[in-house]
Amino acid sequence: MKIADRLFASLMFFTRLPWWRLREVPAEAFKHTVDFWPLVGWITGGVMALSFWILTHFLPLPIAMILAFASRLLLTGALHEDGLADFCDGMGGGTTRERTLTIMKDSHIGTYGVIGLIIYFALYYFTTLSLFSVPMICANMLFADVYAKSIASFIITLPYARDEEGAKAHVVYSTRSNEDTIKHLLRIVIAMALPAILMYYLEVPCHILSLFTPIIVFLFLWLWMKKKIGGYTGDCCGATFLICELTFLICQVVRCF
Repeated sequence: MKIADRLFASLMFFTRLPWWRLREVPAEAFKHTVDFWPLVGWITGGVMALSFWILTHFLPLPIAMILAFASRLLLTGALHEDGLADFCDGMGGGTTRERTLTIMKDSHIGTYGVIGLIIYFALYYFTTLSLFSVPMICANMLFADVYAKSIASFIITLPYARDEEGAKAHVVYSTRSNEDTIKHLLRIVIAMALPAILMYYLEVPCHILSLFTPIIVFLFLWLWMKKKIGGYTGDCCGATFLICELTFLICQVVRCF
């Protein structure tokens, strides 16, 4: 399968931009969308950071922050936030594997999902505004998005918890061989280059705690999902990304103080 097909499949799946007008990709390519998830972070994180930078020239920081975050929600169709809500509902309210998966698939949001989203949005909002300067906030927005997607992309080392017919998007991501894993690590290095250069150029500090804590959180979530449902779902992917992203930003605030 052509790399371009897999890249465009990732762009089509994780954003709402009309990439399908530029290229038609085979259905099989959507099974490899996670491979290029970190590169999609250039767009999702970049749009949010750029929106924030532009809006700060006309609006107070708190309003600019909310509108910038809304730009990413519009760009992704709140795909990951929907996953976080379903993840909180299922993992919080499910007592058995079957019940947990049923709750996650339910389109209605429950108490755990509402509370989870409120806590997430509140922490993201106050954490980013605690980063002192506009350039620092913008650089961290982009870096956190790409870095968290890079970490979360390893969730497919777990088996898929449902069959393809039971998947919400009717897509089951393909597992990676050892050779594919090495290639994926190379893609992550490429994806991280742009935000890392931006952080260096703007002299934005990145503490070692910020780099390693999201990995520890990911391992905890990985083990929890394996024990609770025996694998992962699409909702787990979105939730893992957002939690790792938030963990990175919180650690950056700890670094600042």
